[in-house]
Amino acid sequence: MESIDIIVPCYNEEEVIKVFYKETKKVLNNISTYTFRFIFIDDGSGDRTLEYIKDLAKEDSEVKYLSFSRNFGKEAGMYAGLKHSTADYAVIMDADLQHPPELLPKMIEEIRNGHDCCAARRVKRRGNEPFRNLFSKAYYKISNKLTNVELVQGAVDYRIMTRQMVEAVIELSEVQRFSKGIFEWVGFDTKWISYKDVDRTIGKTKWSFFGLFKYGIGGITAFSVVPLQIVTVMGFLISLFAFFYIAITLVRTFIYGIEVPGYVTTLSAVLFLGGIIELSIGILGEYIAQIYMEAKDRPIYILKQTNIKQVKKTK
Repeated sequence: MESIDIIVPCYNEEEVIKVFYKETKKVLNNISTYTFRFIFIDDGSGDRTLEYIKDLAKEDSEVKYLSFSRNFGKEAGMYAGLKHSTADYAVIMDADLQHPPELLPKMIEEIRNGHDCCAARRVKRRGNEPFRNLFSKAYYKISNKLTNVELVQGAVDYRIMTRQMVEAVIELSEVQRFSKGIFEWVGFDTKWISYKDVDRTIGKTKWSFFGLFKYGIGGITAFSVVPLQIVTVMGFLISLFAFFYIAITLVRTFIYGIEVPGYVTTLSAVLFLGGIIELSIGILGEYIAQIYMEAKDRPIYILKQTNIKQVKKTK
């Protein structure tokens, strides 16, 4: 009988963790053709999340956990879960029940039909301000134009993957991770299924707008050098414009004797060039920061405790 690992990153989910387990277990009990194991990743929670996971592990021998020494982020949690997964297939899903467990039978069916991956995409966001929805749509369009990976609109991390795809994903052990891009970059045949967004009835989201913005910028710079190329083109065009402007000014002054006021043009040029320089430095800084983080070769996460007997290395 084939096996499936359910990988669940958790951060301060004490209010929902037992409800999640109960609801997901209810769905899995109706699937008799596979064996299932839960791998909960406690990402340095400051509440009783780990305590509640340990309670579940006492009641169910197929509940395993990894607990980090501090908060390393959801990306590290997903990577750790995949690294410690040994099943034929691996599922990644959130603990807040916004990834409906009811989709699991359909996702498993698609894997049985020969797909390497079955992933979920949200077709309608609920409970979010219009500005964030607009930003999300714009981000996917911009990202797909700038990078060499095609992100599906509304894609979430909720998915099931074959062992072959899991191994390919964990081979990419970069510290600055953007899993949505990694899942697409490794290739493999992915079947997408859509679902309507589910309101979070318990707890609060851990993502702020600034956090999402920073995460999105990291996703673009992780898979594209186009921003650097744009800076190069902008620098060339500005230099070309400056050359012609200087030439025209010299002609008007020395040939036609027209006096050219200096303060307005000087101020405008300084402000314009200052903005371009700041933008360029910011873009270069993003790439340099990623190189810096990778060059230090620090582990993606540090494991504090686990009930999985054979612990693999983090990198």
